[in-house]
Amino acid sequence: MLDKKHIKHFEKIVGDDNVYSDKAHLIAYSYDATRTRFEPEAVVFPRHEEDVSSILSYCNEQGIVITPRGAGSGFTGGALPTNGGIILGMEKHMNKILEIDLENMVAVVQPGVINMDLQKAAEEIGLFYPPDPASEEYSTLGGNVSENAGGMRAAKYGITKDYVMALRAVRANGDIIRAGKRTIKDVAGYNTAGILIASEGTLAVLTELTLKLIPKPKFTKGYMGIFPSVDDAMNAVFKSLAGGANPVAMEFMDALVVQALKEKLGIDLPADAGALLIGDVDGNVPEEVAFQLETLEASFKENNAQEFIIAHDKEHRDELWVARRNASQSITIFGSKKLNEDISVPRSMLPKALKAIYAIGDKYNFKVPCFGHAGDGNIHVNVMVDGSNQEELDKGHQAIEEIFQMVVDMGGTLSGEHGIGTSKAPFMGIAFNEMEIQLFRDIKKSFDPNNILNPGKMGLPS
Repeated sequence: MLDKKHIKHFEKIVGDDNVYSDKAHLIAYSYDATRTRFEPEAVVFPRHEEDVSSILSYCNEQGIVITPRGAGSGFTGGALPTNGGIILGMEKHMNKILEIDLENMVAVVQPGVINMDLQKAAEEIGLFYPPDPASEEYSTLGGNVSENAGGMRAAKYGITKDYVMALRAVRANGDIIRAGKRTIKDVAGYNTAGILIASEGTLAVLTELTLKLIPKPKFTKGYMGIFPSVDDAMNAVFKSLAGGANPVAMEFMDALVVQALKEKLGIDLPADAGALLIGDVDGNVPEEVAFQLETLEASFKENNAQEFIIAHDKEHRDELWVARRNASQSITIFGSKKLNEDISVPRSMLPKALKAIYAIGDKYNFKVPCFGHAGDGNIHVNVMVDGSNQEELDKGHQAIEEIFQMVVDMGGTLSGEHGIGTSKAPFMGIAFNEMEIQLFRDIKKSFDPNNILNPGKMGLPS
């Protein structure tokens, strides 16, 4: 328990107006997108890196647990204060874009900067920050790096880790460290930045990020492919990419999602669609965009596409994307609670993986609508259950465990973008053997020997 002396010490470091232990703040910082609640004992807002260092040094000495937090938009509980202690809120003060270097095409930002704010600032000068998680309008870049966030543009441009060139961070004992450089090449020493990416705040607290930018493509076109079956659509994904297509995004929705979009939201979609693929292509000359669309259309039709639609302008492109953007909210017609997992498999395994997922759903008599980022093999699997029925919830979790085992057996992973946090921690033994998990524990102990930083996440000790 935090007593008044600790609160007073935090106030001395950051000022009275940056430390809160009232009930309203404790509730506001007790949950994330999982809607699971754990109240902290205080919320502390550092103003700069030196504050972070002083807070961590004190907490390390006193044995006070710290949970770093950005916007709290995560889907796996990574920013939940499961062991109490303090929430270290990075969004209030440490939210500035410090530099956009046009010549070297990098941005230097604090961790509390909103993803979309950096995208807009880069685009104003003709540059582009590609990672675009669905939460881009409110998620912070520090959170994106801590979870290694993905997004719809990952098919062509990759995910967050592909754009982190360097960072600054504070270890549990207060030491400030630098990892990486803003140079294109850097092969000196261990890849410490790589270790900190996706570490979910368990190793250090990020205080500054140097992110790669690229030139903004001049032309973008949207497309939609309509298929009679999921199998046809999944075959079209990996075969079109292997055949030379390079779309920005290739998003997938199955027949259940199409049904939900029509019934709940009245979106006009073909009644007989077994699956949809929606996406964008881009380029710097119209011919490049045209070539991509021609390649996709040919491959889609070779794989039984009933129709291939090209958006004729931005408004039409936005209309095509309405279905994908509303997929998640629509599927509640199938159950009051969705057990949503963001599995990822090698693209060539998509047809087999989807077939196995639906078979598991049939086994437990659950609807399992699926959608997501098929262009990079990342599918959002939604086991729909009655949230008020504990027996059904238990069966839902059994189904999820079987899905995870199947995915790992196919060479896939538990998470393509949401991370592990608390919700997937029980399944780490499926994906990693005991020696690998012990290596994770050893790394954790080397950074945080007293286990004060976000304990209990990623299957690590509480």
